[in-house]
Amino acid sequence: MNERLFGYHGQYLLVDVGSQSATEHPIPREILSNFIGGAGLGTWLLCQRSPASLDPLSPAAPLAFVFSPLVGSPLTTSAKFAVMGKSPLTQRINDALCSSHFALDGKKTGYDAIVIVGRIAEPTCVVIDDGDVRFVDAMAFWGETIPASEAGLKQELGAGFRLAVIGPAGENQIPYATISHDNRHAGRGGLGAVMGAKNVKAIAVRGRKNVEFARPQDLVTYSRELSRKSFGDGTAKYRELGTIDNLLTFNRLGTLPTRNFQSGQFVAAKAFSVDQLARGYNKTRTSCAACTIGCEHIYAPKNASQGRSVRLEYENLFALGPLCGVSDPDVVMQASSFCDDYGLDTISAGVSIAFGMECVEKGLIQDDALRFGNGQVLLPTLQSIVQRNGVGEILALGTRAAAKEIGQGAEAFALHVKGLELPGYEPRALQTMALGFAVGARGADHNRSGAYEVDFSTKVDRLNAGAEAAEFAIQTENEAIIMDSLILCKFLRGVFDDRMASMAEMLSLTTGTEESLLSLHSKADKMITAKKWYNVKQGWTSEEDTLPDRFFEQPLQEGASRGAVLSREKLAALIRTYNLARGWTENGWLRGETDSEFEAIFR
Repeated sequence: MNERLFGYHGQYLLVDVGSQSATEHPIPREILSNFIGGAGLGTWLLCQRSPASLDPLSPAAPLAFVFSPLVGSPLTTSAKFAVMGKSPLTQRINDALCSSHFALDGKKTGYDAIVIVGRIAEPTCVVIDDGDVRFVDAMAFWGETIPASEAGLKQELGAGFRLAVIGPAGENQIPYATISHDNRHAGRGGLGAVMGAKNVKAIAVRGRKNVEFARPQDLVTYSRELSRKSFGDGTAKYRELGTIDNLLTFNRLGTLPTRNFQSGQFVAAKAFSVDQLARGYNKTRTSCAACTIGCEHIYAPKNASQGRSVRLEYENLFALGPLCGVSDPDVVMQASSFCDDYGLDTISAGVSIAFGMECVEKGLIQDDALRFGNGQVLLPTLQSIVQRNGVGEILALGTRAAAKEIGQGAEAFALHVKGLELPGYEPRALQTMALGFAVGARGADHNRSGAYEVDFSTKVDRLNAGAEAAEFAIQTENEAIIMDSLILCKFLRGVFDDRMASMAEMLSLTTGTEESLLSLHSKADKMITAKKWYNVKQGWTSEEDTLPDRFFEQPLQEGASRGAVLSREKLAALIRTYNLARGWTENGWLRGETDSEFEAIFR
């Protein structure tokens, strides 16, 4: 192995906003080699800097912005960063990824990560200018939307800065608040609330410190070929239609979560079809920073009085549309735009509102307007969530905490895992995905598992998963943690002939290490075990690895998934098989009882 590890600065910056100080800290070479960057390196940083049973909204809680060795390279989709911290929604580890120029300029400041701790007395923008750190008063922007704050701070700071910003949801510490840049969002898990608890309105970065890559000419050649492939069939769906095309497919299969997962089909699903939307909206397509795929589909109403343009994806459509029984695209787009501007995760917001609607349906909450199908209630409810008043006072807690406060059986239909609300995948009909949800360190998450890919293949019976589902869940989880550590867009998955082999080659070309399939799988195991270790230190118990009661109550009734049922016994058996295959105990505990034994994963 080469002495030098290319692609890195070899240090992170620790900013204490309470004392308004900053210190540089080296990152050992073996840590960079084993934890790579992004979600992996961020996990190591959190484990180093988080005491047990940490309050995620306390001054001591670290909030890490983490880059990777690929950032700044010519590799398509590599301009991404990870935001990591302990989630106020789940009380467990959380990594939220974002594509943007913030990653490129953040790494040019001369650090592989920027870690924020402390709490400052007044709203502040932390400015990191080529390694120089200063603290700028941001009181004038406190309470402003994300776009207004970003534009105003850019004007005040001057040319060349990129900003990661929170909105009023983060300021008010809503536990599913986002951190955003250029209308891209590090969305899930509520790290915007962690930033708000520190009184930090924004992080601004600007720099000129570039890293060197191990084999620059070979890297350029590889990047050109990867870009060429990214225009092929493997990404055609994302370029031409976007993920919103999933909605009708899921509806046909009976796996489109509707009315808080009470049904798998939505009678008005065609209102959200690509063809139907084209009748009322003008569509443009754009790309993230350093991306050749161009999957962003921006819809603008042909009648400007009906709202402004908004980026549409399957998840925001599902959560604010069918899940709430709402069929009006105008209303869903306005609600999605509100979430973007004020800094709310659209999935958790939609699931929380749908939960509230079912509470009203069952007589547990008194609110005549908050009912399935009433699209006119979406915007007022989102506003009340951000302001924490009216019905929003309880829905702002997220479904787990809200259900606990409401009681009366509400926990059975509070649709979360470890506190993180479910995305738009029906576990009864996608049973490898059900396992991925249950065991996920972050909670119910389709991006940290990817097991739905297996369910939609011929490898398993998605309606009746056998023991082999555990093997596939591990395989997709390993692939995901490597992609999230490099960091690469998940839409590249269909481009690679062999994903792990391709990622090993990219890592070798950038860092100079000699990677293999075996070494990359070993690193994936290490990083996933490190996430588990972090959660154990923060209070994890094996009872958390399960699904909501709703999915064990009755089979699905609609579409090609009619009759699908998932029993507690089957899921428990799959979880035991998964845990043992990971090398843990059958209940998911790490083997060994002392910190020194757990810390062996870092060596």
